Amino acid sequence: MTDEALEQQPGGAAAEPAPDAAPPPDAPATPAEDASPEALKEELTRCRDRLLRTAAEFDNYRRRTERERRELTDRTVEALLLDLVGLVDDFERALSVEAREGGAAAYRQGVELIHRRVLDVLGRRGVTPVDAVGTDFDPNVHQAVATEAAGDRRDGEVVEQFRRGYMIGDRLLRPAMVKVART
Repeated sequence: MTDEALEQQPGGAAAEPAPDAAPPPDAPATPAEDASPEALKEELTRCRDRLLRTAAEFDNYRRRTERERRELTDRTVEALLLDLVGLVDDFERALSVEAREGGAAAYRQGVELIHRRVLDVLGRRGVTPVDAVGTDFDPNVHQAVATEAAGDRRDGEVVEQFRRGYMIGDRLLRPAMVKVART
């Protein structure tokens, strides 16, 4: 191929920058080999200053993000504690009621109301209960604490739940304690 053909093709010899072309504006400045020692010292001083400023900016960024993370955590904990204080108020009202004839039903209704409020608080925080009874045993969400003969149930089926398990989003918060059917 001739030089003219190379110049016309993309990526040919003509695509290379001329040796006397100016460097791109974002290219780091390189001191000329024949620069004076004073010019080199000034360049070194400018580079050190730039390095110190960049390091200080990064340190400030790190401190700011750490402070923001702490503040977010504090606000989240504060919101949860505020919900729990409301539940404590409900318990105190329930405990202050005088025991009277026929008060057991009213007392039970109060406890059921508090139970619903606790589940509501958990639900607002993304916590959901794990359904266990009747499902197949899954060691990722169940903790088997007992077994019983399968009888008319399938092998590995959860037959009883001793303690409810909970998920937060798609992560396990606490496994359900269960009894599993075995053949």
